[in-house]
Amino acid sequence: MSETSKLWYFEDVDLFNVLCPHKTKAMHNTHTFTNYKKNDFIYFPNDKAKYIYMIADGRVKLGHSTEDGKEVVKAILGAGEIFGELALTGEETRSDYAQAMDENTSVCPVSIDEMRGLMADDKELSFKIYKLIGLRIRKLERKIESLVFKDARTRIIEFLKDAAEWKGKKVGFETMIPTKLTHKDIANLTGTSRQTVTTILNELKEANLINFDRRKILIRDLEQLK
Repeated sequence: MSETSKLWYFEDVDLFNVLCPHKTKAMHNTHTFTNYKKNDFIYFPNDKAKYIYMIADGRVKLGHSTEDGKEVVKAILGAGEIFGELALTGEETRSDYAQAMDENTSVCPVSIDEMRGLMADDKELSFKIYKLIGLRIRKLERKIESLVFKDARTRIIEFLKDAAEWKGKKVGFETMIPTKLTHKDIANLTGTSRQTVTTILNELKEANLINFDRRKILIRDLEQLK
């Protein structure tokens, strides 16, 4: 991933602090957070696309189901990130679902008209929103290419490297990735199975390339991870 994309990720995380109406005096009293329990759906495919959502707490999964009932997970987003932004580009009905992943997931909905008003008043904000949309489209294209042309081990290793660039913290030569993702979550994001993820992560651990527990993944040396 390029340096520009890596920097944009952190801007993406910070957008909540810029966009949330609770941070805007004019809108503070007219907005409420919406709370969801684990596995509750925020919206379904074919629902009207009326809002953009900002995550105040918890995690949200975006995806859809194929005709044969298989789940395809496009993204797992956390606190500070936004979703449903394609409504700004003319999407009238949702093509995916959005589902809460944690017991106390809290989101802030902003109507399309309100968001357009904020963007009209702040050109830099408008630029960031459209840059976010472009980045997510490129990430989706990259994921499709990976699913078509790369084997499971390569997809999982590339996922680890991408996560290291997006969220990793350098500790000497090592990179620590704080994460709540389960092996099943990683499998959904990489188009593999939970068993395959577990097997490959254990192989990488035995080779002393990574270490992991329920709260973090530690990559010993990104250059050696392959």
